[in-house]
Parts: sequence; C-alpha cells; structure tokens
Amino acid sequence: MSKEIRLMIILQNPLDGVMYGLQKGKGADYETVQAQLGKGQDLSFEFTIQLKQAKGSGISLGGPYVQGPVGNRFVYLTSGSYAGQSGTLCNGRLKVPLSEADFQDSFSDDGTYSWSCTVPGQTKDGKPVFATVKPFGGWSSRKLSD
Repeated sequence: MSKEIRLMIILQNPLDGVMYGLQKGKGADYETVQAQLGKGQDLSFEFTIQLKQAKGSGISLGGPYVQGPVGNRFVYLTSGSYAGQSGTLCNGRLKVPLSEADFQDSFSDDGTYSWSCTVPGQTKDGKPVFATVKPFGGWSSRKLSD
C-alpha cells in the first residue's frame, strides 16, 4: 500500500540575486525544478512524496525528490550554480530533513494532508545557509477537505 502527500518548503529571506530550486533526482543525475530568483520575499517550493508501508509498522518515504538512506531521508534545495545560475559565488545545497515519524499519522489516516515547513535562506551574518537546516522546526500538517 502506498499514499502520496503534498509538501511545501518556504525559504525565508533568500539572498537577493541568487537562484534557488528544488532538486529532482539523485547524485550528479538531477534536474533543478521550480527555479526562482531571490528578490526580497520568501520563496515556496511545492512537490509530492510517496509513503509506503515498510517492514514492521513503519513507513518508507520515496519519490524523485527524496534523498538519503532509510531513517535519514531529506530533500535538497539548491542554490547558485547548483540551481543552474552562472556567475554567482553562492553555490550549494540546503538539506531539509524528512523524518518518517513526522508523516506516520497521515499514512494511517484516510484523509488527505498538506505538509509544510519553513527554513532560513541566510544566516544572521547575511551568508547563505548550506548543509542540514539547524535548528529545524519540523513539518506541520493540515488536513485538506475531501
């Protein structure tokens, strides 16, 4: 049994003039989708992931946006040349965690959920945020009407 859920990442305060995107695919064989230029406002990235019943009582997360090993899944937001922009000095990836435990309830419920999280686009010093988001406030859900 599998189920698809909708996710949205809100990137707060991205650097002006820097391109951001959502990584679809793994390793060097990926494409950047939903590329957006930072220009003084938050950016949002919407996509779906698949939940599948794993061995035992847990779930497994999958789909073209999901990265990492079981138990340590995440999504990448790319920036600069990683997002297809040339001539920028800000190049990298921001890792947004996907904990299986966060999504367990929506798998067992018959309703449809939309999940969202907010991550920072830059540090207090005005530098881009790369690597794993810390601290990460987690994912919040809302049940969509049927």
